[in-house]
Amino acid sequence: MVAVDSSSPTSKSENGQPQTGLLVVGLATAVMTLSLLQTLVVPVLSRIAEQLDADLTAVAWVLTANLLAAAVATPVLGRMGDVYGRRPVMLGILVTVLIGILLALFTSSLPILILARVLQGTSYGLFPLSMGVLREEVPPHQLTSSMALVSATLGVGGVVGLLATGLLTQGDASYHRPFWFGLAVTLIALVIGFFTLPRRAPDGHHTSVDWIGGFILGGGLVLLLLPISQGERWGWGSPLTIGLFVAAVVVLGGWLVVEGRIAQPLASPKLLANRGVAMTNLAGLLVGFGLFGAFLGITDFVETPSQVTGYGFGASVLRASALYLLPGGVAGVIAAPFIGKYVHKVGGGRALATGAIFGLIGFAGMALFHDRSWHMIVFGIFTQLAVTFGFATLPALLVQSVSPAETGVANSVNSIMRSVGSAVASALIVSLLTAMADDRTGLPSEGAYVVIFTMGAVAFAIVALIGLFGVRGHRPVPAQEEREEAAVSMAGEFSPVSGLSS
Repeated sequence: MVAVDSSSPTSKSENGQPQTGLLVVGLATAVMTLSLLQTLVVPVLSRIAEQLDADLTAVAWVLTANLLAAAVATPVLGRMGDVYGRRPVMLGILVTVLIGILLALFTSSLPILILARVLQGTSYGLFPLSMGVLREEVPPHQLTSSMALVSATLGVGGVVGLLATGLLTQGDASYHRPFWFGLAVTLIALVIGFFTLPRRAPDGHHTSVDWIGGFILGGGLVLLLLPISQGERWGWGSPLTIGLFVAAVVVLGGWLVVEGRIAQPLASPKLLANRGVAMTNLAGLLVGFGLFGAFLGITDFVETPSQVTGYGFGASVLRASALYLLPGGVAGVIAAPFIGKYVHKVGGGRALATGAIFGLIGFAGMALFHDRSWHMIVFGIFTQLAVTFGFATLPALLVQSVSPAETGVANSVNSIMRSVGSAVASALIVSLLTAMADDRTGLPSEGAYVVIFTMGAVAFAIVALIGLFGVRGHRPVPAQEEREEAAVSMAGEFSPVSGLSS
């Protein structure tokens, strides 16, 4: 049965082709919201501690709580989209995020600010839901390009968040200011989403949400991510850190057992064991590692005063964002549509490997050459292009590995893997910069950054191998799907009624 919903904004234009432009813009704006909110507070953590008269260790929960909320909510929200429809769930997420931003704007209490960041963490669910919408609404020959463009905004949103924070917090300005920018972007995403998200009924494959599985998975992810994010403060060898890691293994193992016995599981163990899905998730973890490896490594390096350490450029937060990170974000957005066409032409595996080579060149270049500003700018662009390739190709690889009914949960799991990779990168970088500090200056040694950039190069070298040998290399859009889509389009051109079923 093929059904076309005439009420959908993307159903059919006068020439019989789906209207996808506004939908892609709306989804891209929504996805940019989540990455923007992720980084918006990074440059002002010390200012939050100062203005709220709080300990910096406690303020770190502003980041940690956001990550933990995302890990718990993302898979459940993805399945809720399958059961209740993606439009109401996505709009509900954006409203929840708005409430979280308003709380952050008008509170001077650290516990309430942390609660606000928990609510904002639900924004992570927008990405897998967006991929599901694109798979349902966009014709096959436009699917990879649309996924690439929407995915690219994950990278640029983080850079925009840093840039906005740098602009809005110059001098002694309040830490509240960046949240006004986040409020504006979220409102725009909500308005565009209201008018462009299709009113499509649920797919009918799932009639209930696996709340038990979601609760167990969320608990396991909290047990895993908590010691990763707090291990530097608690001590990596402390009983608490080791105990939480062990508990995470036990709970996540138990989750797999439970999911294997549920009729409609949150994520089928067979799905997770699928080679294409498993390799794509490993690649997602490493791309997430590379994203934060570049993001934190470049930022910390260029902000280091050269007159004290002999390296670095003494850049401000604003200059670090505008001069060293923004060019890569712009390059990623410009390249995204071309990456989508490239994925469609050569397949997701080769495209993933191509992007990983960019990352290998970028990180290796920064490890070897970092004496001039242009070194960091040029090689930073390479790393951002690699991340953009990764974000663009990972959904395409999942599309070719799972059924349409499993798209949402597969992308949810992959989003979690990227978050875990980013958390690991953040924890490792903090540990390295602390352990390899110069006794004379108290600042990290130059060698610490060489190690960080080398780890990024190794991560993308592994991603390249996954792209070449670990995933299927065929085109993500089979010719049969294109023929079916063409048949539906032709039927739409000649049918005297607006709704079709066959």
